[in-house]
Amino acid sequence: MSPRSVRKPKPESSQPETSSRPLALLQWYDRHRRRLPWRAAPGEASDPYRVWLSEIMLQQTTVKAVGPYFEKFVARWPDVTALGRASLDDVLRMWAGLGYYSRARNLHACAVAVAREHGGVFPDTEEGLRALPGIGPYTAAAIAAIAFDRRTMPVDGNIERVVSRLFAVEDELPQAKPLIQQLAATLLADSRAGDSAQALMDLGASICTPKKPACSLCPLNEDCTARAQGSQETFPRKAPKKSGTLRRGAAFVITRGDELLVRSRPEKGLLGGMTEVPGSDWLAGQEDAAAKQQAPELKGLSRWQRKVGVVTHVFTHFPLELVVYTAKAEARTRAPAGMRWVPIASLADEALPNVMRKVIAHALDV
Repeated sequence: MSPRSVRKPKPESSQPETSSRPLALLQWYDRHRRRLPWRAAPGEASDPYRVWLSEIMLQQTTVKAVGPYFEKFVARWPDVTALGRASLDDVLRMWAGLGYYSRARNLHACAVAVAREHGGVFPDTEEGLRALPGIGPYTAAAIAAIAFDRRTMPVDGNIERVVSRLFAVEDELPQAKPLIQQLAATLLADSRAGDSAQALMDLGASICTPKKPACSLCPLNEDCTARAQGSQETFPRKAPKKSGTLRRGAAFVITRGDELLVRSRPEKGLLGGMTEVPGSDWLAGQEDAAAKQQAPELKGLSRWQRKVGVVTHVFTHFPLELVVYTAKAEARTRAPAGMRWVPIASLADEALPNVMRKVIAHALDV
């Protein structure tokens, strides 16, 4: 590590032994560990299926949001073999509202692979786990450590924050990730690797929070360089975010009595396989008139009514604005090719992404 990457440590005489950090973390964790639906109780072996399922769900999503989805999934599919037998449509429906839908497709593909190729048993090494669909380096390390006690340290956002403050890592993210990974590994205990990882995760979630960290309660506070400098909230250093270009489009909400016209998006790409109302392309600088020209054609359709306002949604790489048009179709009007009528009362059973839920609510005033 370069001298500029990490601030100069405190004099040796005042600095605690680094070997005491892992023990201090575990002692704190044994007293203050969070109770989470996917986490094994003290002394119990972790279930690899529950660990894997939770890690996929927690990607870019909060613990609070994941909890109800996790409970629904394990109630319906209690093990990976059961999930592998499910249809992708059913998985997408259960996932609807959780966002980042490629995770749901990868989740299903991984369950199928584990069931068919591994007899329903997850590989117990990082290498074996990384060979599965949807499992990258972090997720493989997390499952290996937590489910199989492999001596590896997964680094999520919470651990990044703790480590960057503890060592005052000056490099900006994402360039700092390799250094933070290296430093995080020094916090692994000789045993209980999974608990070491979860201790750091819990520390970041409950004590070493992004704003106003509760440093007085931290088991590593006497050894934290950022705290000694009074600069905790400035870490981790982050490069300025680049916001994507605004895209614009139109959504067409067509009702036939108490039914709604929908279609499924292509399997690959953004929101792949999800249910949506017909719409235009989403393009930067698109004019409303050009978007409206992409409306579906149905016989006997009433005149289009434009709803006041727009629906906004932010994806990972771009913000979106949708103008919403509504129209009514006559009874017995057939759905165009690739589309279908569904009862409005059963929309909760459809795999609708959040942006489409917003559109429908805006259009139907619900």
